Amino acid sequence: MKQISSRFSMAVHILSMITLNPIYSTGDRIARSINSNPVVIRRIMAQLKKAGYIETKPGVAGASLLVSPERLTLLDIFQAVESVEGNQLFNFHKNTDPNCSVGMNIESILLPKLSNAQKVMEHELASVTLAQIVEQIRTEENVK
Repeated sequence: MKQISSRFSMAVHILSMITLNPIYSTGDRIARSINSNPVVIRRIMAQLKKAGYIETKPGVAGASLLVSPERLTLLDIFQAVESVEGNQLFNFHKNTDPNCSVGMNIESILLPKLSNAQKVMEHELASVTLAQIVEQIRTEENVK
């Protein structure tokens, strides 16, 4: 099964760092934490900025969160960084054989099931806030 890109988990990582320590959340520091190329991090941060979730200023270290972590859900973050064409997570192959019983019916049979799977995923992501993630990070940090 093809995985969703890592942009989503990286975006949650980035936003968690900014929430916990905005002054030290530079692109280079975040890239080291994620173990990724700073260019990749800057691209994701640009998507988060475009969505209105963060603010960065040229020549000023760090980034600021523009949305309360209690109001920012994982679904918001997912939608900011993952491109889902037509708001459909699952795509269908085109030009199936209309003379084949499978080709003529597969999309209409699968579509409701896949739409339901997407709704369940979106519901779960919408039920978790950035604040909850950050609180779990703080808890884990105190345990270690």
